Amino acid sequence: MIEKYKREAARDVVYNLEYNSERQRLIIPEYGRHLQKLIDQATAIEDDETRNKAAKYIIQVMGSLNPHLRDVPDFQHKLWDQLFIMSDFKLNVESPYPIPSRDVLQLKPEILQYPQNFPKYRFYGNNIKYMIEVANKWEEGEMKNALVMVIANHMKKSFLSWNKDTVKDDVIFEHLYELSGGKINLLHSTEELLNTTDLMRTNKRMSNKTASGTQPKIQNNKNNKGGQKKNFQKNNNQK
Repeated sequence: MIEKYKREAARDVVYNLEYNSERQRLIIPEYGRHLQKLIDQATAIEDDETRNKAAKYIIQVMGSLNPHLRDVPDFQHKLWDQLFIMSDFKLNVESPYPIPSRDVLQLKPEILQYPQNFPKYRFYGNNIKYMIEVANKWEEGEMKNALVMVIANHMKKSFLSWNKDTVKDDVIFEHLYELSGGKINLLHSTEELLNTTDLMRTNKRMSNKTASGTQPKIQNNKNNKGGQKKNFQKNNNQK
């Protein structure tokens, strides 16, 4: 009897089981272990022409997983990069794109610098600080005065959105003077900001718009007043 058709012993099969924890780690698990084995076999080919043909065949197999993007130039570039990455940069073939390096792949992004970690008046937000910096750079005139009043009114609205009590204009002017580094001084100005009632109404209107999408609509039945159930009357003329 041929050796490959012999029935294996159950103990030998259990003993030779291969667990994923014992296998080689997959570099890109999305493509599976069979494709990883194909790349390992292509890397071990000694003939250059045969190795290049094998690499192109593997690219076709990788592209078949996403057929709608297979002919896109950028996607082809991505496939070739992934091919070299999965070969652990050991595959020596001719690529239509620049071959990536291990150093470039291991580069870490720079740490993002947060604009402000501990603002003194958090209820104003960081945008107010940027607006004040822009106002400080403008020349004196009507445009700058209008911008300063817009900033002050926005500060008052932000203050009322977090503190429901009424706030005086003098408090907003003091905060504006402090945040601008003393360059915007409205402490002795006769200008008046918008009314607190109007600002609160604006905040309430904006909050209702954001919450209207989640609240169910209540439909009133005009024909059924008082919420009483209307009894069904049988029509004797119907057969």
